[in-house]
Amino acid sequence: MSSADICALSQEFNQWLLSIFNNIDMELIIQARAYYVDLLLSKLWTQHQLDEYQVSLLAVGGYGRGELHPQSDVDILLLTQKQTTTELEEKIGAFITQLWDVKLDIGHSVRDIQECLKQAVNDVTVATNLMEMRLVCGNKILSDQLQPLLQEDVFWTSQKFFIAKRDEQEARHQQYHGASYTLEPNLKANPGGLRDIQTIAWVAKRHFMANSLEELINHNYLTLNEHNELIECQDYLWRMRFALHHVAGRSENRLLFDYQADVAKMLGFGDAGKPAVERMMKRFFRIIGRVEELNKMLLQHFEKEILNKGKTPEIIEINNDFYIEDGLIKVYSNRIFMRSVKIMEMFLVIAENPAIKGLHPDTLRLLRNTRRRLISRLNDYEESRQLFVKIIKHPRGLGLAFNLMHRHSILSAYLPEWRSIVGQMQFDLFHAYSVDEHSFRLIKNLYRFSQPEHNHEFPLCSKIVQRIRKPEVLYFAGIFHDIAKGRGGDHAELGAIDALNFAKMHNINDHDGRMISWLVKEHLTMSVTAQRRDISDPDVIKEFGDIVRDEAHLDYLYCLTVADMRATNESLWNSWKANLLEELYNATKRAFRRGLEKPVDLRSKIRENQDQALELLFERNTDKDEIETLWQEFKADYFLRYSPDQICWHTRHILAHDRSEPMVLISPKPYRGGTEVFVFTQDQANIFANTVAILGNKRLSIHDAKIITSKTGYTLNTFVVLDHQSKPIDDEYRMVEISQSLVKRLNQDTLNTIEVQPVSKRFKTFKVKTQVSFIDTEDKKSTMLEILAADRPGLLASFAQVFQDLKLHIHTAKITTFGEKAEDVFTVSNADGQQLTEQEKTLLSERLRGDIT
Repeated sequence: MSSADICALSQEFNQWLLSIFNNIDMELIIQARAYYVDLLLSKLWTQHQLDEYQVSLLAVGGYGRGELHPQSDVDILLLTQKQTTTELEEKIGAFITQLWDVKLDIGHSVRDIQECLKQAVNDVTVATNLMEMRLVCGNKILSDQLQPLLQEDVFWTSQKFFIAKRDEQEARHQQYHGASYTLEPNLKANPGGLRDIQTIAWVAKRHFMANSLEELINHNYLTLNEHNELIECQDYLWRMRFALHHVAGRSENRLLFDYQADVAKMLGFGDAGKPAVERMMKRFFRIIGRVEELNKMLLQHFEKEILNKGKTPEIIEINNDFYIEDGLIKVYSNRIFMRSVKIMEMFLVIAENPAIKGLHPDTLRLLRNTRRRLISRLNDYEESRQLFVKIIKHPRGLGLAFNLMHRHSILSAYLPEWRSIVGQMQFDLFHAYSVDEHSFRLIKNLYRFSQPEHNHEFPLCSKIVQRIRKPEVLYFAGIFHDIAKGRGGDHAELGAIDALNFAKMHNINDHDGRMISWLVKEHLTMSVTAQRRDISDPDVIKEFGDIVRDEAHLDYLYCLTVADMRATNESLWNSWKANLLEELYNATKRAFRRGLEKPVDLRSKIRENQDQALELLFERNTDKDEIETLWQEFKADYFLRYSPDQICWHTRHILAHDRSEPMVLISPKPYRGGTEVFVFTQDQANIFANTVAILGNKRLSIHDAKIITSKTGYTLNTFVVLDHQSKPIDDEYRMVEISQSLVKRLNQDTLNTIEVQPVSKRFKTFKVKTQVSFIDTEDKKSTMLEILAADRPGLLASFAQVFQDLKLHIHTAKITTFGEKAEDVFTVSNADGQQLTEQEKTLLSERLRGDIT
């Protein structure tokens, strides 16, 4: 049979598997493919006359278990005698070559029995593969000689094997930061994934010589319901993996955004794109949560049986209901949770006893069974509500107790609103976790602020949280801030109503209830203001202060905002955002102490900045007459929008500069957590467009821009940038190179050619429609607009080109990226220095949507 014939047959067979995909159990499908490969290998084995030699062809790994997905590796072991002939080696080589020719992803090894044992004793992965071996074809006597050797303790003792697999799983989970709910999970390796089910089976196989999970029922380690649950979860994960392999066209276990829409369609969730993906992922996240819980419970049972059997446990009495056994909380009566209030009481006990390190597996099993039988909500009982509030208020309540309540779905059983966000995915590149996991991480961030050992991480947040009398107000706000996502409508508004109802139901006083509700309603306000508005503008601070009202609200909102932004996507948090929030906090606090009703005297502020800048310049022996002559060129707005340090820095270099060519300064020290690029040159039409294009080509992200023109026709433009790692530039050579490139480009009158970089496939997955909206302000000489568009290289330069074509002047730019979306805010005026007319707004919108889409 030729390789071409086999390839055609295999393709036909895979198409048949695909045709029955939605009509048959997944176990039968993956077993059918393993059986097909068995037949194929046996046929080729005979064709290469290998059955004439003392060689065994063994299936190992997943193939050894009889499980083979469309693109999975086919792992085989060719078991030989100690001595092999050259002729046999050549035949084996030809056999393996043809397996590659027929498009099988073969993972193979050729060893004798002693080599197998030697490799396995030193490598638990090899040992695990051998434990799952089965004979496909070839010499049965040889494989029968190996099989009994694998049962001996000299191979791997049950204790040693358990420890190795447990440590292997812990290391694997740590690779994923201990979080199951990442939005591009690995179906195999993620916590709660297929590997966690396999780990249970491997440990059982080594300890009990069990060949299936079902056998654990007879050993009293698994109930029938738990077994059925594991099989149900495994079937769903198998189905997803089969679909993923088909969509990806290769052995791929990472459910990347690129594949999710097609996988969702194949699994029957519809072809509506984002909604279909979110439904699929919600189901997936709930499945892996169940697997992770069962895995933990069963491995704890194994640990007790395998490692601690015969040992006298260390017992610590607590009360008539609970005690501690070897650091794990255990109950005296199996009927204790018949009174569901005892569930909440147990978690308060955990908070009160630092000696408790977790739930005993017997306790977890009882908790699981009770949770599933609950008819009413846990918060239906007054006593439960009192206990819940006590847990949140307890100094250790948000430690282990809250972790366990989240991990084991007690929060869902207590708050029906929380249950609705469990596994709720947001199909974008901005949110790194499901809604419940994000909320959990936010609350843990807030709790971390209360722990003195973490003061060095966010000093201001730690100072505030450790000072306020009622940090639980923050914690409750954290629970509810995103709890209404997925319902439709404004989640902040809906969540604020939920929070207020919760406060009333839990007898939280009106003042605190209103504060919690307000925090939920306004939880995005501070981040939006800091990232999209010019916070050096006193009017912006007053507007924000009017919303916040007082220092108490400001303290709470600042801490909630930092915790929220950190919990959304850690890779997107940077020093620029941290500095913006802190600067907004401090500016608003000063405004409160001065009195919001007392607006900043702009003339006094300008004089103050000038006086302080003069002091700095005099320290450097700068001539006063030269300073005054230069400053007469600058409009008052310049002295308002820059700090004394910046004014001093600009002045010194401008006075020493030959104005015949552009001047570019790059700050050696970070400014607001970024690097400041200052451009001083004679005004011309394409300065902004050229500058942003060059900075973009240098892989710098622009976060802020101020554009000022002097009375004498010179521009003073400032850009705050971060490098591709979201850090300030700290390489002096790179600063010089960037500066020289800008000067060279700005010396030319023509518009810089924008270097168009290809949009990654990852970004193409997300469809973002360009939107342009205008923001009402009291300024009659400028117009503020917001542009939402799909992020891509050169996007800002494209905006600049449109502004230039329409002869619009840019005054400020606030550049913010949320995953695949750019949300940029500009302040512009028309050619006459006035706000845009309705006709100009319409034309600008049309151009932006047409040029950027």
